Amino acid sequence: MTRILLTRHGHVDGIHPARFRGRAELPLTDRGVAQAEALAVRVVARWKPVAVYTSSLQRCVVTGGRVAEVCGIPASIHEGMGDIDYGAWQMRTHDEIEKESPEAYRLWRRAPHLVRFPGGESLQDVVARTSNALRLVLDRHAGETVVLVGHDSVNRALLLQLLDQPLSAYWKLAQDPCALNEVEILADGDVRVGFINDTSHLDHLDRG
Repeated sequence: MTRILLTRHGHVDGIHPARFRGRAELPLTDRGVAQAEALAVRVVARWKPVAVYTSSLQRCVVTGGRVAEVCGIPASIHEGMGDIDYGAWQMRTHDEIEKESPEAYRLWRRAPHLVRFPGGESLQDVVARTSNALRLVLDRHAGETVVLVGHDSVNRALLLQLLDQPLSAYWKLAQDPCALNEVEILADGDVRVGFINDTSHLDHLDRG
């Protein structure tokens, strides 16, 4: 059995109010750093991963680096985990885009699988990239536990593949900062999901 611990990077500016962050380099906030620490503590306490793979963007590199450091395992970048390219929408707020391009924004919210961002990617492009990361894990780490650190859109695309769900179900999955998803892939190829978007390890931060 191969176990994938899929997580998202810690908190960054541009989540609230929402912006199309995409490929923009954004450092973790102090809250994001604390979230990454809490994530690492949870992972090392329960599992024994052998490797961490992250997006090339620093918010994922730093989050994954903390997990790798605490677990004493290597971390490396996989380009397939990179965030979606929002093209001309990058770093624009959702409110701005909704006012400027109401039909395009409405389509993104109602039928995301039919959208290609102007000058950017589609969800189908993200699926192609993330499936490469998934293949690498299954080929290189059969029978082991691996941590993948991605982004909101990337993680949704991965989970939809693993759950054998259509891209039209994109908005049905939530991926909060440093949330954890546990997916087991059995030797016969069957997929078993332990939990999705679990943030219980962050509860003490919210109380603080």
